[in-house]
Amino acid sequence: MEIRKGSTADIPAIVGLFDGAMEWLVSQGRTGQWGGRPWSQRPQAVAMVEEYVAKGRPWIAEVDGTPVGTLTLSEGPGSYVEPAGEPERYVHLLAARHGSGAGAALLAHAVHETLPHSQKSMGGPPAGVPLLRVDCYAGGDGKLVAFYEANGFVRTETFIGPDGVWPGQVLARRV
Repeated sequence: MEIRKGSTADIPAIVGLFDGAMEWLVSQGRTGQWGGRPWSQRPQAVAMVEEYVAKGRPWIAEVDGTPVGTLTLSEGPGSYVEPAGEPERYVHLLAARHGSGAGAALLAHAVHETLPHSQKSMGGPPAGVPLLRVDCYAGGDGKLVAFYEANGFVRTETFIGPDGVWPGQVLARRV
């Protein structure tokens, strides 16, 4: 598996990864996170991907040149989560083909990009950022929160999504 820098040219592949992840979730009867309609058929979801990818730093995990996972790093959370109150990197748009190992590999890469001694992923001098955060769906069977915990993140605060119903969990990792 190789992890490469992404760009806005990767947006169709990123949306496709989310469609694939959603198809797998639906096959498991787990529709609470995103519902049942593919992201590619939801203009608001596609616009969100376009915005995060354009403003952040996307990364693509590939096997033999085929995208199997993605995440985008930014300087902070979306508007629905309070900033940390200190410099941070924030994981957005993590999606991976189930069973590929790409999710864990991309999170390890995000840690590397966040480490104080690494080159700043947003361009420029060394990062010096000791905090990496992410938020995710906290409902259903809890497997998504457990995935982040298995990758070194700890729960910090919960939140309710902009729809007033969607249960979310913020997790953090000191690097």
